[in-house]
Amino acid sequence: MKSRNLILPFALLAILFAPLSSARAQDKASVLARLDAAARDFHTASASFKFDSIQTDPIPDTDVKTGVTYYERIDGRFRWGAHVLQHNSRPSEKTYIFSAGTLRVSDTGKEADARSYTQFAKYEGYFALGFGASGRELQEQWSVRYLGKEKIGEVETDKLELIAKDPQVRKNIPKVTVWMDTAHAVSLKLIFDEGEGQSMICTYTNFHLNQPLPKTAFTFDK
Repeated sequence: MKSRNLILPFALLAILFAPLSSARAQDKASVLARLDAAARDFHTASASFKFDSIQTDPIPDTDVKTGVTYYERIDGRFRWGAHVLQHNSRPSEKTYIFSAGTLRVSDTGKEADARSYTQFAKYEGYFALGFGASGRELQEQWSVRYLGKEKIGEVETDKLELIAKDPQVRKNIPKVTVWMDTAHAVSLKLIFDEGEGQSMICTYTNFHLNQPLPKTAFTFDK
């Protein structure tokens, strides 16, 4: 009798939560389908960014970078540039450029002084996260969980939890939470959980989609 009494509540819970689980699965499929459609029309994007690197352990600390970022997806080619204009409220000239499978970084505004990071070639999908990536591309590199809708400013976003399928990436970034404008295939906010009390919060505003980008978007020229 006791065993039967224990089983009944679990059976009721399963019945109650089954429709919710099914609805979430349908919502996730709908989000990924919208991203597939939006990605076909995505060519370029520019936006203002704020990157907050947060440490809670062993000593609380926050490092803040702000600037302008550019994305381009044309004929299967992907390029990304991030031009840091301020670092902790002080002027900065640091630039990150990812192109042809290589990440280059410069602190001087001169390409000759850039350092090459060819080992990042396999991580192109992570640099492109949320900017023109289709639902299919997202699922290739991430286990995706749908967390519902949430408004950021005037935009209703779809909130997703992403777990990298690559164990090496997962070791450095256990989880990513992203708030996406799925109608335009862009991210308004991402939180990279880096483990051990470390995280990075990326927020994007002032979007310009499918507009001509400046000639300096993917160079170290100022």
